[in-house]
Amino acid sequence: MTTTATERPSALHSLLAQTRQLSFWAEHAAPIGLVGLVIVFSILSPSFLTLGNIRAMLVAAAILVILAVAQAFVITTGGIDLSISATMTFGAVGFGIAWQAGLGFLPSALIAILAALIIGILNGLLIAKGKVTDFIVTLGTLSMATGLALIVSDGKPITVNSSELLTLTSGSVGPFGYPIILAAIVGLAGWFVMFRTRFGLHIQAVGGSEESAVANGVSAVKVRIAVYLICAGLAGLASLLLVARVGAAEPAINTAYLLNAIAAVVLGGVSLTGGKAKIVGPIIGALLLTALTNGLTLLGVSQFYQPLAVGLVVVLAALLTRYQKK
Repeated sequence: MTTTATERPSALHSLLAQTRQLSFWAEHAAPIGLVGLVIVFSILSPSFLTLGNIRAMLVAAAILVILAVAQAFVITTGGIDLSISATMTFGAVGFGIAWQAGLGFLPSALIAILAALIIGILNGLLIAKGKVTDFIVTLGTLSMATGLALIVSDGKPITVNSSELLTLTSGSVGPFGYPIILAAIVGLAGWFVMFRTRFGLHIQAVGGSEESAVANGVSAVKVRIAVYLICAGLAGLASLLLVARVGAAEPAINTAYLLNAIAAVVLGGVSLTGGKAKIVGPIIGALLLTALTNGLTLLGVSQFYQPLAVGLVVVLAALLTRYQKK
């Protein structure tokens, strides 16, 4: 059946009518913001849209993309993981200690992920079984993971000279670097789990209404433990990229990753109250924040102002979430 000339303007009018509603901007804040930033920065800086800078932005965004996907799983259940960046740091130090002991790349990578999972299982058990507020638990494990990272490393960076990490940093398949490919795999896997598996439906159900989910046979305890394990495991995976990027296992926590991971999820349209799942949105949110930082750097804006800009974007996104469709 062909579309008539009168139907086409009607569809256009419908789209224009939607743009007048705040819910439209709330639902599409990340892609609209990203497109807007690309247009503005490409006008202000000719080097912004060069192939080299685009590739550099994507590589820089890889860690944040992985952490945003990880945080999206937790936030979809109505929780939050404030320990995610400290967990990543603890995993990085675990890798450094194992490498220093001569265990090789793969065993060291496994230890990094296992170290991160220790924090994840602690979070999950205390929140799901201990019924302690997620904010308090993850704030506590943030401090614990930070302290453990400093203790086992004696507060000193552990230099890692690994050919595998060098390959992870500089290797590529065509124009796509390995960090980009790894982040893309995590994003695709996260989307599949969330929207194409029974477990993903259970995550959304627990976030929407835990009582209703339990009444329908969903184990809320198992779901909550699982999402914190997923979050920690992905933080451990991200720690490998962090070590590869820095060339050392740094015991000092980078709180910017924590704030930006939560910011990316908020920008991506995931409701902080739970029940509304998105994976692509947080990924676009991570790209938006990376593009914002990169563009400001190219324009010569002081690094002191960059957190202010990110904060303003996040506050605006948080305000827009009030108008999201339920």
